[in-house]
Amino acid sequence: MAYIAPKVSSTCSSGPLNNNVLCQALSTLRGIVESCYGPFGRLKLIHNAVGGNVLTTSHSSVLLGNLSVSHPVLKLLVASMLNHLSRFTDSGLFATILCCNLTESAKQLDVPSSHIVRIQKDLLDICTDYLRSEDCGCRIQIDFNNIKTLLSLVRTAINKPTCMLTIKEADYISSLVLQAFFHTIPSIIGDTLSLGKMLITPIEGQSVSDSCILSGILIEIFASHSVRVDATKLTFGCIKIAVFSVSMSGDVVDSGDGHWEVTSGFCPEDESLVQLLKTGKQLVCDQVHLVVCQKVIHPVLKQYLQEHHVIVEDRLGLAVMEPLIQMAGARLITSYYHPVSPNCYGNIKNLLLVKCGSRQFLHLLPNGNKPICTLLLCNRSEAGLNELKVVCQSAECVLRLALKEPYALLGGGCTECHLATYIGYKVHCVTDDKLAEMCCSRAQYKIVADDFCRSLDRTASSLEHDGGENFIDAKYGHRWSVLANMPLNSHWSEVFSRCVCGSYTAHQNLDWTILGTKRTIVNLEMPPEKPSDYSPGQLILDSYTVKLNALQVAVETANLIVELQYVIQDRN
Repeated sequence: MAYIAPKVSSTCSSGPLNNNVLCQALSTLRGIVESCYGPFGRLKLIHNAVGGNVLTTSHSSVLLGNLSVSHPVLKLLVASMLNHLSRFTDSGLFATILCCNLTESAKQLDVPSSHIVRIQKDLLDICTDYLRSEDCGCRIQIDFNNIKTLLSLVRTAINKPTCMLTIKEADYISSLVLQAFFHTIPSIIGDTLSLGKMLITPIEGQSVSDSCILSGILIEIFASHSVRVDATKLTFGCIKIAVFSVSMSGDVVDSGDGHWEVTSGFCPEDESLVQLLKTGKQLVCDQVHLVVCQKVIHPVLKQYLQEHHVIVEDRLGLAVMEPLIQMAGARLITSYYHPVSPNCYGNIKNLLLVKCGSRQFLHLLPNGNKPICTLLLCNRSEAGLNELKVVCQSAECVLRLALKEPYALLGGGCTECHLATYIGYKVHCVTDDKLAEMCCSRAQYKIVADDFCRSLDRTASSLEHDGGENFIDAKYGHRWSVLANMPLNSHWSEVFSRCVCGSYTAHQNLDWTILGTKRTIVNLEMPPEKPSDYSPGQLILDSYTVKLNALQVAVETANLIVELQYVIQDRN
């Protein structure tokens, strides 16, 4: 029984960063995300209180997309990160950790919030200008003729703990994703480049080594109906296909927009079925070999077409429609109440039946070198397979972005440490005119800049999960990881081998200090030359475009939270 209750006044809280509830919530969110960060991060099980699937993940888009947060500020933070992930697919954990670090530490600074925001904006500009400059010491050029560099970039995106891949399996999947990406690049390129599509078909219960790339598209054949491909009825290289996007279930509500005027005794469903059969007769007369539909096809029409040796597949979904019409050269048929134009039909080269595990597929092969392929992705468990599909999609996005901006940033926390070292040098050189422009003192600028650097250092340190110690060198500004319980009196050659990103090997004059402590001011304006044993295949690389945007999102979101004066909540 419905009841009426009086409206409750909205609550208004000032100074949200002084709210202990928010500070605790930020700390909890940071702890959850930090523990997932990097290739050695821990897994998370997500399950809501009303049942449903249990998710196992360490990927940012899955984790943040399924976390339930109640505080308005946390909702703002998570929404900002998800917006970044919707466009760039990766570096969501990095952005979240850095944002939380900056927001939490801002409360401890004896600097007005307006000054903190202005100074952090300036520090962000310093970072982005440096990362975009030719002299940047943590950015490398991607050579598309060098497969090792591209594989390093893909491997970083794929190397997530939930995928449960061995080193050999990770290398194999990385090479498959790279091959599939190259397959989506057209062989003939005009003034504009329009990439094809890599579709992913997941297969649970098979070995990762069973994964492969197939040219064309796979359409699953369900056990409820069997498909028999009669080669005598098909002409190799000229198999005609009709692609429908409209529902062909025969329901009036699915027949299109507009109003129906029905006279007494008239049955709209029967009339709809008559129209469907008319369309079916035309398809048979036009010698169409394959009919596919995004939605449902009426069983009577399906039986009629199959009796006339037409292969019928429905319920394809939206994702496969665009690559299908691109591959077949067809046009979407959006209505069955009008005769189908011959220009709407497409052609494919061949139809094959493919079986993988317990699932069966119809394999559509394209004519010519169409940039459409399917990655048949296998893994032993459902959780591992779901995560592997997400990271492969992310890796493809990273490669597409690399075509636009062919750069990569050094991974493993080395870029964050290098940026913090660079900022330390730039702060030491800040001019009085710059300080006057921002209306702050030199002491305030240094306090905020030091905190900014500590936040970057803490974000890099979050990659360590096994009790090891993090160091930074005074020459390159890179992160070095030392195993836990290493004897304090060990010789440097026994402690340090290579920086985490793989760029530099250890030598005696690097003057290491513990990450997060006061560091030596180093001039990184002119980065040193790469060592002679530098190898692109040894590097851990992050996407330049993705990481740069994540850095901007993290700082801008933190500034937005720091600037908040009131939080107004409607309790009704």
